[in-house]
Amino acid sequence: MKLKSMYGREYIGVDRSTFIINTEGKVINEWRAVKVKGHVEEVLEVIKSI
Repeated sequence: MKLKSMYGREYIGVDRSTFIINTEGKVINEWRAVKVKGHVEEVLEVIKSI
């Protein structure tokens, strides 16, 4: 959860993040403050290249 603002009003909103973790438990890629549009395709491209 994160404090956000819209039209001068503050509210608590979701701060989306995505992580790719390998079989050893190491984070190999991360995205912070994710925008939904196009994100799935970007993540799938990275997964396919591994």
